Amino acid sequence: MSQGKITIATCQFAVGASIRRNGAMIRQFMQQAKRGRADIVHFSECALSGYAGADIESTGTIDWGLLRQETEQILALAEKLRLWVVLGSTHRLTGLHKPHNCLYLISPAGKIVNRYDKRFCMERDMAHYSPGNHFVFFTINGVKCSLLICFDVRFPELYRELRKQKVDCIFQSFHNARQPGRTIHTDIMRQSMQCRAATDYFWVSMANSSAYYSAYPSCFIQPDGKILQQLRFHQAGIMFNTVDLRQRFYDPMAPYRKLAMSGHLSNGPKLRDGRSRSRTIL
Repeated sequence: MSQGKITIATCQFAVGASIRRNGAMIRQFMQQAKRGRADIVHFSECALSGYAGADIESTGTIDWGLLRQETEQILALAEKLRLWVVLGSTHRLTGLHKPHNCLYLISPAGKIVNRYDKRFCMERDMAHYSPGNHFVFFTINGVKCSLLICFDVRFPELYRELRKQKVDCIFQSFHNARQPGRTIHTDIMRQSMQCRAATDYFWVSMANSSAYYSAYPSCFIQPDGKILQQLRFHQAGIMFNTVDLRQRFYDPMAPYRKLAMSGHLSNGPKLRDGRSRSRTIL
């Protein structure tokens, strides 16, 4: 049986246009995460920079100098607290290239040790961001983790690849907020994430912005697909959950998952039976 255990602090707040305000909220939650003895704290998509097309008009309005200053303050606090941080932000590129919608992985040494760039952007996002092209893997206390962002949830191929890489836990950041009212996202996004967790046996920390109207609150999902805990709609908050690899969950796919992933789309023997071959008879 695999061994490994981490405590995750999943946070939400009303991400907005003010990088200073966003940064202050992030640092406040980092302090709370440390007091709660979390190993790692997880924030929503573009939590520091604001999300183009929703919190801010476009990435062209970002004050890159200020964004850097606020990021450096977060790095310094991560080092002081000895805390892992998954930070949603925007990563500037060179020339005319649009920036990446990213998650910075910050170590307890206060260093950016990796960066995940959102691989699949919705059509409207392509006006603001350049999609990424790589996975990120890291291990904390024996738990192998990876990072994804929002619209990635629509692509089961990503999760199958993470299963092949023997990932235990996914930190997926979302921004389904500042919407005009209730949308289909309330009924499908948590449910889609539950499906990804159950079909590939992952723990999932799912962090969303709570800015009104937010389609769903942040939640934490266990490997059988059950939502273990979630925060409140439209309220800033933090929750603590523990990934313990010694726990086992309902997983009826376990004997057959590798078979299906190898391209065998039936788990039965090859039959030589005329009544099986003929599909137009009683």
